[in-house]
Amino acid sequence: MALVFFEREGKTISCNSGMNLRKLALANGISVYRGINKVFNCRGHGLCGTCLVEVQAHQEIDLNPRTAMEEKQLKNYTNPRVRLSCQVRVHGNIRVKTQPVELMKVEGESVAPPLVSDARAGV
Repeated sequence: MALVFFEREGKTISCNSGMNLRKLALANGISVYRGINKVFNCRGHGLCGTCLVEVQAHQEIDLNPRTAMEEKQLKNYTNPRVRLSCQVRVHGNIRVKTQPVELMKVEGESVAPPLVSDARAGV
């Protein structure tokens, strides 16, 4: 058995070793998605990168290593704790930060582009 503590939600959930982190979160009412990505995502296939989480494990063996799909999706993130929840297998006690806005920024980009009003377009 493993314990997963979701920091933002203040919730600890126990699971069997090898459990998928995304499935565990969603089954317990915890969203790993932000905004419209709650509807528009790849459903856990590692293709979209929208289920980004920050994971802190006590030991390396508490998680599976990053998959090839994760390496591709997360190539601009140097923090090794940034993971795709759909690709994480839990093997021991971990702490998870869902929707880590501060980590969603890729070097040289803002989290969301600023909205610009264009009077000519009536916006």
